[in-house]
Parts: sequence; C-alpha cells; structure tokens
Amino acid sequence: MDDRKGGPPAFPQYPEYADRVLETAEQIPPGRVMTYGDVAEWLGDGGPRQVGRAMALYGAAVPWWRVVRADGRLLPGHERQALEHYRAEGTPLREAPPGAAARLPRLDMGRARWDGRTKGPSGADGPAARGAAGRADGAAHDGAHTGRLPAGGHGTAAP
Repeated sequence: MDDRKGGPPAFPQYPEYADRVLETAEQIPPGRVMTYGDVAEWLGDGGPRQVGRAMALYGAAVPWWRVVRADGRLLPGHERQALEHYRAEGTPLREAPPGAAARLPRLDMGRARWDGRTKGPSGADGPAARGAAGRADGAAHDGAHTGRLPAGGHGTAAP
C-alpha cells in the first residue's frame, strides 16, 4: 500500500545476500559472537568483507554487536554501545591490561565465539546445526518482509 494514502509503511527490501547475513546474526545467542569470516563460511558465500559491508549497511536491524572482528576488538565508533550490550548479555570479555593505550576491553574470543551448532536460548538450532538444509533455505529466501527494522548500519539506528 502507498504510504502517502495512509496505508502501512513499506518494509525494506534487503538484497538477498544481506538478508542471509542478517538472518544469521539474528540466530546468534545473547552472550555469544560470530566473526565476519564465520558468517561468510557458514553461508558458503562471500567473505569477511562482504559480511562486514552487509552489516555496515543493514546491521541496525539485528543484534549487530554479535558479529565481530576476529581479533576481538570492539567495532570502531560503536565501542561504548557494543560494550553495554556485551555486559548486559554476559559476553566474555578480556579487560585491557594496566597501562594499555586503549582502556577498552576486548572480546574473549576463545569463550565468546559461537560455532552455530548449539541451541540458542529459544531452543532453536543455530545456523551450523541446520546444516545444508538451512543454507538452502537461506539461499532461496527472496528478501521479503522479515519483521526487521529499517536499515541503518552497525547500530546507527539501534534501539
């Protein structure tokens, strides 16, 4: 329906690859993370940069703080907001050593990284547990309305 005529707002149409990235991000349980490379590997398509680009453009629609850099450093420009989420969710962190130039902690990747095989808090299987069937379903998804918020990139419009 046309927004100008008082109908419901149009839902964003995400590119197919971005939609698959966002679906994966939505499945990462609170307190856990996947790297950009992990997401690309699970999708069997693209690489860390492509996942990063999808998250930068559309990531505000999902728990963006759960898709991270492999080195555990917090996302530049969004460190404080991400840190609030990590602490609220109990995500394992490594505090900065005394005297370190950057006083912000890093993610403890050894403990926080999610392999996608375990069930999340809702009991739903993660991306890796769904296996090829899950990937095929994601690949066939046409990007129609998913109930996500409008695009805004890595939390720029995060609640």
